[in-house]
Amino acid sequence: MSVAAEVAQGAIDDFNAAYGLCLDDDRLEQWPNLFVDDCLYQVIARENVDNGLPAAVMYCDSKGMLVDRVVALRKANVFPEHFNRHLIGRAVITGVEDDEVSAEASYVVFQTRNDGETRIYNAGKYVDRFDLGGGHVRLKSRTCIYDTLRIATLLATPI
Repeated sequence: MSVAAEVAQGAIDDFNAAYGLCLDDDRLEQWPNLFVDDCLYQVIARENVDNGLPAAVMYCDSKGMLVDRVVALRKANVFPEHFNRHLIGRAVITGVEDDEVSAEASYVVFQTRNDGETRIYNAGKYVDRFDLGGGHVRLKSRTCIYDTLRIATLLATPI
């Protein structure tokens, strides 16, 4: 692995750990700041990806849409109280070009509801493009491709 790829590997793994904790600690207002302004965030079923179908259950194509998503979560959406816990695997670097790095990482989101039982809520992989310029790691795009066939409740919070 080249020095640039090794540096990117560490930066992206650190980023993914911080990303998961941001969501798990309900710091949703900070979540959009993990993205560049002109970004893409989508959550899409593996079945749709495999069949070339573009329909995503969550789709945001700008940082402003991410902010709107958080506002809707806080003020409009109604969903069962829950706590999520992300486990994110080590990223696999799939491309490096200047300050842009492409990577994939497996994830599992566990969810605990008020009954105290913890269940696997969603599992899949992130397909990402990162901007490593300016001394910061930010997402240019994150596509969450989930393997889970059925989402038990409203997909309210980001994956």
